[in-house]
Amino acid sequence: MRKLGVFILLFAIIISCKEGKKQTYLPQSIGGINTIAVVIDNQLWQGKVGDKIREHFAAPAVGLTLDEPIFTINHVPPSVFTGTIRNMRAILYVEKDTLSLGHIKTDLYAKPQKVGVIKGHTEDEIIANLDAKADAIIASFKNLEINEAQVRFKGSLSKETVLKNKFGVNLSMPAAFKVVKQEDNFVWMETQIPKGTMNVIAYELPGNSFNNDSTFVKDIVRLRDSIGSVYIPGPDVTGKITHMRGDPAFSPHVFATEIGDKKAVEVRGIWDIKNYPMAGPFVSYIVNDKEKDRKLVIEGFTFAPSANKRDYMFELEAIIRSAKFN
Repeated sequence: MRKLGVFILLFAIIISCKEGKKQTYLPQSIGGINTIAVVIDNQLWQGKVGDKIREHFAAPAVGLTLDEPIFTINHVPPSVFTGTIRNMRAILYVEKDTLSLGHIKTDLYAKPQKVGVIKGHTEDEIIANLDAKADAIIASFKNLEINEAQVRFKGSLSKETVLKNKFGVNLSMPAAFKVVKQEDNFVWMETQIPKGTMNVIAYELPGNSFNNDSTFVKDIVRLRDSIGSVYIPGPDVTGKITHMRGDPAFSPHVFATEIGDKKAVEVRGIWDIKNYPMAGPFVSYIVNDKEKDRKLVIEGFTFAPSANKRDYMFELEAIIRSAKFN
């Protein structure tokens, strides 16, 4: 009887484990890159709560030549928030409720997924919770989208080893990127896109570069201009020198970040060609590689006249953020 009791107990545990697995199954999330579903009733969406949501989640992306929102927003009334639409990868759920809160849930309806939840007794309370929690939700959505972008282009990766051989860094880069220039301390890779190109460049600097905080931004601008004058020439124009530089009409945006578990600085701005009408956005990462006593610069830039560039620049960011150091 004791053996029978043990057998029944083990059988019950196995069955409960199987049922638990069934309960934790989640479908694959869906949605375009940088697209979020905002679940909110029409009255709130059309009023000051909706305005506050758009202020945060449709704010202009930093460092683009034309204003483009950080996210493409799809408004979803709660009455139709059913079925596959719940499988959207990034969801912001906002409602008037007896609770007042703001938090982020992970893999609630699908996987991978982030759901930002904002509730409040009144519209003003909802707005206050949005102001308090929006930055954290946006960062969560962005990390999710970076991972999704990296997953999507892992299906066809470049086998080029020039960055690994020259700088000891591996990037998960789509196979469409090809080396267009290679010097002792400079690599330039490029891919064609509709109406233009996407580009990645990399080079090294001494470990003590950018040590003066008071001239940090000026030093970055000066560096980019000098690199452009040596390695990135513009079109031939009789009697004029043309090369890439930082557009003098725009100051770059500088942020602290990490790349490949190393401290880094992110620089976003506009490049142009001196003495020639060409321009576009760039994002540059200056990686502090203390082990090799160097600063490694990895930069992405896009040239695509009259085209939206947010998603191109986002893909370049995803590529650079995949960096793994030997």
